[in-house]
Amino acid sequence: MKGIRTLAPSAATLRRWWRVLAYDIAAPLATIAGLVMIGIVLRWPPWWVSACSTLVVLIIVGAVANFVQGRGPGTIGTNDQRPWLRLVVVIICTTALLAAVILGYFGWTVRDRELDRDTTEVVRVATAVAEAMASFSPVDPAASLKRAEAMMLPESASVLKDRYEKSKAALAQNMVTAESQLVAAGVLALRPPAATVVVVMRGTQSRPDVTPIHTVIALRMKLAKKGDRWLVADILPAHVH
Repeated sequence: MKGIRTLAPSAATLRRWWRVLAYDIAAPLATIAGLVMIGIVLRWPPWWVSACSTLVVLIIVGAVANFVQGRGPGTIGTNDQRPWLRLVVVIICTTALLAAVILGYFGWTVRDRELDRDTTEVVRVATAVAEAMASFSPVDPAASLKRAEAMMLPESASVLKDRYEKSKAALAQNMVTAESQLVAAGVLALRPPAATVVVVMRGTQSRPDVTPIHTVIALRMKLAKKGDRWLVADILPAHVH
């Protein structure tokens, strides 16, 4: 029984090794991990590559010096004469990890939510404007134009109105009805405050004495974000293969 007791580590020894593991090994590694995570979130801009490299080197040098010089009074984790050193280590480690978590949340979670929301909105606005442009009713010729203008930049709406006025009278006189049905819509580019959306529709023009004409309408819609709203800035024909 005496031999077994001498093999069992004492509470003081266990506490010593726990401190070495927590403060001298785990804390530096966690700090380096936090710095690397910040770089990943920021996509490694040159200034952070330089700063992170310098900080990591300092941490490694400090950890090595801690073990080399810790044979006398002990390492940071085991030195009871300077307990404030452990507090400094905890603060530095916590700051690095907390910064990584905060930047990761705003850089990934919030950014992804905003991207999903913007993607849905630009497709909705582009589709609504395209359908309004491809629709016409001789009973209320200005109705579709008003719907489109409400979702366009003022200067773009003015250009559309000028084009629309030239054909509105002829369409109304011939009692032409134009309808459109969405086939597909997709985002080509999205980087606020600008976006490009392609909208493909099937258009139908009909009049009382003529067989309806079916066509495929493909438009490239350029949008701009003004405040919290996405508005159509330009409309171009798109080539669909």
